Amino acid sequence: MLHSQTHLRSRPIQAGHLRAFEAVARHLNFRMAAEEMALTQSAVSRQIQGLEDEVGVALFLRHTRAVELTAAGMQLLQAVAQALPRIDGAVRHIRQTAGRKQVSITTFASFASMWLIPRLEVFQRENPDIDIRIDASDTAFDLDLADIDVAIRYAPAANMPPSARRLFGESVTPMASPWLLKSSPAIRQPRDVLAFTLIEAGDAYTPHLEWLTWRRWLDSNGLGHAQPKRWLSFNYAYQMVQAALSGQGLVLARPPLVAENLASGDLIEVLPGARLHSPMAYWMLVAPRSGSRPEVQAFSQWLLAQAVATRLTSGEGEDPDLVNDLD
Repeated sequence: MLHSQTHLRSRPIQAGHLRAFEAVARHLNFRMAAEEMALTQSAVSRQIQGLEDEVGVALFLRHTRAVELTAAGMQLLQAVAQALPRIDGAVRHIRQTAGRKQVSITTFASFASMWLIPRLEVFQRENPDIDIRIDASDTAFDLDLADIDVAIRYAPAANMPPSARRLFGESVTPMASPWLLKSSPAIRQPRDVLAFTLIEAGDAYTPHLEWLTWRRWLDSNGLGHAQPKRWLSFNYAYQMVQAALSGQGLVLARPPLVAENLASGDLIEVLPGARLHSPMAYWMLVAPRSGSRPEVQAFSQWLLAQAVATRLTSGEGEDPDLVNDLD
C-alpha cells in the first residue's frame, strides 16, 4: 500500500484536467467555469476531484457560496497559467505553418493607424504569399508566451532588452494645415501659437505622456502659464492629426508619425527650430521562436527599411546600425 501511494505521488499527472482547473481557479466558481467550457457543472467538479486525487492534496476550499484556492492550488495555478498559453500558442503556430505563411504583429493603436497600416500595402504587394495579422493594443504581450511574432514598442532605451531594434526616435513640434496658415496671422516665434486653437490629447497630463503636452512645450519656450485662444482635446493621436489636417488648430505632432503628411505638404512644421526632443523611441522586438521563419525575417527587414525612410523624411537622419543591417 505504501509503495502504491509513493508511486501515485511521484508519477507525472495527466494533463487532461488542467484546463478545468485553470477555469475554476480564474472564476472561483464551478458554474461559470462549466459555462465557459460548455460542460456540466458536475463534469467540471469530477475533473477537479480527479486532479486533486492525482496531486494528493485539496486544490480548492469549497464553501457554501464560494470557492477558494488552497496554498497548493495557488502554487499549481502559477505553473498552469504560464503553461497553457504556451501550449495554445505552439498549437496555433503549428497550424499556421502547416498552411499559409503569416506574421502577427502587436503595436499600439495610434502607431498602427498612423504609421504601419498606410505602409503595409507596399509589403503586401512585394510579398503576396504572406498574411499579416495586427493586434492594435496597449497591452505589452510576453513574446515568450503570446502568439505574436513581432512587437513594436514605444519606450525609453532603458526599458528595452538588448534584442530590441531601435526604429526611430521622437520629438514634438507645432504643425498646422497650410489652409489654416493662409488665413491666419503669421507664426514667427513661439508666442504666436497662442493666437490659435491648440490641439492635444485629453489624457496628456498623465505622468508617462506629460512630455507630449503643449504646456511643457510652452514652458520650455518661456511662456509659463500663457493660455491659447482655445483648447481642443481628443482621445487618440490620429484624431488630433485629423483635426489639424482639417484646419481646426495647431497640433503638437510627432514627426515620425506624420512623416508622410509633412512630405506631401498636408501639414507644415510652423517652427522648425522649436522641436522638443524626447527620451522615448520606437522599437522592434522579434519573438525568439519566430526569428528563424523566412516570412518574419522578410517583414522585419522591410520594417527596418521603412524606419530608415521615416528617419530621413522626418529630419532625424540615418541610423548607422539600421543602414548596415540593410546592406
